[in-house]
Amino acid sequence: MFKALAYAAASKTSPMAPIVISRREPRLNDVNIEILYCGVCHTDIHTAQGEWDGLIYPNGTIYPCVPGHEIVGRVTSLGPNAKRFKVGEVVAVGTMVDSCLECDSCRVGRESYCENSATWTYNAPDRVTGENTQGGYSGSIVVREEFVLKLNFPEQSLAAVAPLLCAGITMWSPLRHWKIGPGKKVGIVGIGGLGHMGIKFARALGSHVVAFTTSESKCEDAVKLGAHEVVVTPNPQEMSAQAGKLDFVLNTLAVPHSLDAYLALLGHGGTMALVGIPEKPHPSPSVASLIGLRRSLAGSLVGGIGETQEMLDFCAEHGVLAETETIPIQAIETAFARIVKNDIRYRFVIDMKSLQRSV
Repeated sequence: MFKALAYAAASKTSPMAPIVISRREPRLNDVNIEILYCGVCHTDIHTAQGEWDGLIYPNGTIYPCVPGHEIVGRVTSLGPNAKRFKVGEVVAVGTMVDSCLECDSCRVGRESYCENSATWTYNAPDRVTGENTQGGYSGSIVVREEFVLKLNFPEQSLAAVAPLLCAGITMWSPLRHWKIGPGKKVGIVGIGGLGHMGIKFARALGSHVVAFTTSESKCEDAVKLGAHEVVVTPNPQEMSAQAGKLDFVLNTLAVPHSLDAYLALLGHGGTMALVGIPEKPHPSPSVASLIGLRRSLAGSLVGGIGETQEMLDFCAEHGVLAETETIPIQAIETAFARIVKNDIRYRFVIDMKSLQRSV
């Protein structure tokens, strides 16, 4: 075991604060990584503040909790059987650090749907010791090599790469699963940390992109991000103009809302996929809205490791990056408050060099 400085929540009502945690010595196939950047995800807030207790986490949040699952770092040491990486190489880690690798889901590259439970980067039991995992708001992390990802981005882009490890793959996976590309008309609901990546990906994949936002102030941004059309959802005329015209809707909203309003946008055989998880359930959609045009309502989790690597390679080739604001770790509470207020365009990233000032 070795010590690492980190930022943690001591309870659901405690502010994030410096803490010293223990990281395991690398096992045979482990990679030890110095963390350079860590994205800030709304999941970090939900978990640190206990908002998903009993909903996502049956046993609640385990404290102290070190969040962070959008990690870019540099390899510092390797277990003796770890062969895919070299010391000094810049790599990435996303929402998972382990899975059984043996079940049907894992064998086909869907580790996030592991039938024996994936090991999430934080607030999950380590598969070997059962100890609680701690995430990327830390100086270092030790990860099984199969869950470490290769990067091919210039140094100056690394901060904007970090959010791809959650926000990016959360958008990429459903777009690929439902075969979005040329000839498809796609709606992206919500222009935030997730939605702005959905617009970029859908456009880069060749589809016609319609962005849906409650805020007129984001219309110009949506076009710059790649949307062909923008709909301000409180405007009933704008919503009605899109009714029945979309092949696919990717809904990022994490607050309860009427699903029927967006199902009505789908044409025959269209699908709406949900990726946001509200604290309280959505009102039930009308069965008639589904049956009438054989529409489907679905959900999607983050993609597996192979799919995440595919996404990272696509982004490197096509120059797709997150829109970010870099902050020191000492500003994390302010960042949390701004995320809750939707006062960010569109993702915070922590420069982990700032952690040393907390020693």
